[in-house]
Amino acid sequence: AQVRLWRDLTPDWKALRIDGRHPTDPEYPLQESWSLVAELGYETAVAELLSVLRESLREDGVWITAVGDLMLARDLGVIIERGNLAYPFAATSHLLQAADLTIGNMESALGTLGQPAEKSYPFEAPPAAAEALALAGFDIISLANNHAMDFGPEALLEGLGLLHAQNLATIGAGPDAAAAYQPHFAEVDGLRLAFLGYVNVPVEGSTNFDVQTWTATANTPGLAWGEPEQILADVTAVAPQADLTIVILHSGWEYIEEPSEVQMVAAHAAIDGGADLVIGHHAHILQGIEFYNDGVIVYGLGNFAFDIDGPPETAVLNVWLNETGVHQLELIPAIIEDTGQPRPASPEEAVPILERVHFLTMLLNAGRK
Repeated sequence: AQVRLWRDLTPDWKALRIDGRHPTDPEYPLQESWSLVAELGYETAVAELLSVLRESLREDGVWITAVGDLMLARDLGVIIERGNLAYPFAATSHLLQAADLTIGNMESALGTLGQPAEKSYPFEAPPAAAEALALAGFDIISLANNHAMDFGPEALLEGLGLLHAQNLATIGAGPDAAAAYQPHFAEVDGLRLAFLGYVNVPVEGSTNFDVQTWTATANTPGLAWGEPEQILADVTAVAPQADLTIVILHSGWEYIEEPSEVQMVAAHAAIDGGADLVIGHHAHILQGIEFYNDGVIVYGLGNFAFDIDGPPETAVLNVWLNETGVHQLELIPAIIEDTGQPRPASPEEAVPILERVHFLTMLLNAGRK
């Protein structure tokens, strides 16, 4: 442990919370105190000087929160349909609403239209799931995944409409290729951010279903397929238009902790093109974090709200960025209950989650300073 200024921290260091407070909290206890003393009659001049000083010390930046797969069908869908829209994120909404922008991956179709695709586990969440996401604090939803078109193009368009009606931005899918590959721009504290979403997953083994067939074309709805060359070209074109570029990537092998070669090449292409941060999912489990060139790759955030047989361990990712890129990272461990509802992990549950991600991260960055 070392004592360092918050502004000097880099993403390979972690700021410890003091009494549960992060350095960005207004009441964080370890802060410098500045004051000026002047004779009577100089109050106005001192106030103006303090204003200038406060502005010069202000640390511009943006706080992003991200989670893994959101699948609001099955038990969670039934609960939502019964009118309990808050239930899926009741235990974690306070973690999602604090950030400037919160991102999730909608791992299902959304609405009532369409017929299930001939593939394993087609999911369709009820229309009210869009409102549940907005209520929880989400701002940006990626639809670039292997379930977004489980009920066909009609359902995809219906889901896009439902999300947009709740003022939720979407990336990675659209009524045509231009919309699917279109970045979402947002401005926070004077910084302009660009978000892009892609999917690149293996052919489904049990049914031989190829998600790449869902790729959007010039005149058909679909998804943004994440060929590394495409990602590199897109990010290279978008990065000059923004101060920060974030890529959401759905890729890898399910239930395998090590990122696949395809997953790593795609993520590296994003950073090589100028992205500052890549956030991934698809494996249904947590994966490691790579510090690659001038960017950060969070390979897998696992599930978050998901009624599924599998490890319940997950995490909420907090990322602080400034004009130079990623400034700080933090994982808040969580546990997914049997109904699919996530909750913060207890201290005893949190330790092995963080230790495992740390171990996987060390393996990814072995040999690098």
